[in-house]
Amino acid sequence: MYSCGLRVSELITLKISDLFFEEGFIKVTGKGDKERFIPIHSIAQKYIRFYIKDIRCHVSTIKGFEDTLFLNRRGKSLTRQMIFTILKNLSIKINLNKKISPHTLRHSFATHLLKNGADLRVIQQMLGHESITTTEVYVHLDRSYLKEVVETFHPRK
Repeated sequence: MYSCGLRVSELITLKISDLFFEEGFIKVTGKGDKERFIPIHSIAQKYIRFYIKDIRCHVSTIKGFEDTLFLNRRGKSLTRQMIFTILKNLSIKINLNKKISPHTLRHSFATHLLKNGADLRVIQQMLGHESITTTEVYVHLDRSYLKEVVETFHPRK
């Protein structure tokens, strides 16, 4: 989720056939059944390959879920609630004294890309936002960062 900025609904509906690792992308079906291709880092690819090869292969898949990437113990796709539960349990396990949600990971994806120099329009495209305004609100542009951008890139500094 964090690696690609996915919505929880996009994660749980991700298919094995949506993985285009040779090209470095995944195909995501977002809101309104709109498809987009998102770059996926080689490290994320490594862990997904590990999951498929060493974990998913031990789950008895229910008919109709053969192409679903992430399965629950019963061989069906994970639910939204299960993703929330997994994150909650992981945050407890690492003693994170903060509530996090799938949306926290999506927000962090966008914020970290922006703070490291990514173009807002590129982030908009990866998040699947129709309007740049949605992306601007989403990443909570702080004044110090905006000031830094002007000081770094304005030709009349």
